[in-house]
Amino acid sequence: MRISVSKKRGRTALKKLILLATISVLSLVFFAQEITHETLVINIEVPVRVFKSGEFVDNLTIDDFEVYEDGVLQQIEAVYLIKKKAIERSEEKQRFVPEISRSYVLLFQVQDYLPKIEKALDFFFDNVLLPGDNLTVFTPMKVYNFKSEALERLPKKEIVKQLKGKIKKDTRMGNTEYKGILRDLRDLMSAPDEETLQICQIYLARLEDIRRVDEEQLLGFAEFLKAKEGQKNVFLFYQKELMPQINPGALVQLMSLEQDKQHFLFQLSDLFLQYRRNITFDVDRIKQVFSDSSISIHFLYITKIPAMSLDGRPTSAITWREQSEDIFSAFSEMAEATGGMSDSSSNAAAVFQKAVEASENYYMIYYSPKNYKRDGNFRNIKIKVKNKNYRITHRAGYFAN
Repeated sequence: MRISVSKKRGRTALKKLILLATISVLSLVFFAQEITHETLVINIEVPVRVFKSGEFVDNLTIDDFEVYEDGVLQQIEAVYLIKKKAIERSEEKQRFVPEISRSYVLLFQVQDYLPKIEKALDFFFDNVLLPGDNLTVFTPMKVYNFKSEALERLPKKEIVKQLKGKIKKDTRMGNTEYKGILRDLRDLMSAPDEETLQICQIYLARLEDIRRVDEEQLLGFAEFLKAKEGQKNVFLFYQKELMPQINPGALVQLMSLEQDKQHFLFQLSDLFLQYRRNITFDVDRIKQVFSDSSISIHFLYITKIPAMSLDGRPTSAITWREQSEDIFSAFSEMAEATGGMSDSSSNAAAVFQKAVEASENYYMIYYSPKNYKRDGNFRNIKIKVKNKNYRITHRAGYFAN
């Protein structure tokens, strides 16, 4: 009986030891997790471009910069001066390895294949694209990817020649429906009747569908670029848009003998005025997503009026009004939020060259945010140069996730 009691007490003691050991292990694990959480170090990388009178300022040091996150001054850990693909100078409190590979994206949202586009491509391949760079080209119809290996394997002249042909063909095909609708509207309004109102409504609604900017597509584009390595520069060629509107004088002249149709005239005029594209996407959200992806967007607004084969008809009741102000405003804001530039010119080659040259030189700044929390919120970044009135461009911030 005593032996049985002793064994029972021994088993009880053993269970207590196992329980205490388990508690101790769990406590250590929890404590280790707490230590890991408390010592979590996040380093934020920010490409910064500094200009004085349009020229890049390349003589700044780590002590010249101030970095603020949500208004709080941060400690800078390192600054690197990078020109093209070379680290020219570095100042480090902590060592980093900047990713200086480059991915270029050329996006053509144009109605005409402009001769200056060819000059822009020649300049890009002759003066900008280097071994190891990647290139993606978006036309109104297709996407063309040029990996660095292919760019090094094929002669540049042959690549440029093929690319020019593809952009020219895709621009023509991609705008066939758009220009066809404009021609149909012109012809329809040359002899309006009772059915004109309904047909015009169908055509104008289709024009709006063609010109709509889709938020999901923009977000998908950001994800596509975020996966690419190194520095990502997007150059968006966007040509001035024209939309049809009623030429009141010409239409009144056409209908002057039929006074009973004046009400129809007013309805038709109102219909054309109704179709003014609304920006249906969240501009602030898009700006944050592109900024978080560390993508520099350069918005190049081409002011050359599209060559509509619709002019020169004095009897036409259709005239044209520009409708690009909505897109210009939204994409200019996006460019600013990503550290890129926006500019406008009738010369696509000149404005592209200016943007490319501005993008090639930059400072890479690293800092560790104070009191970092993984809460998924957007952190706003502001970088200043002490006691200087320079123009500074950089991404607006990042998501803490």
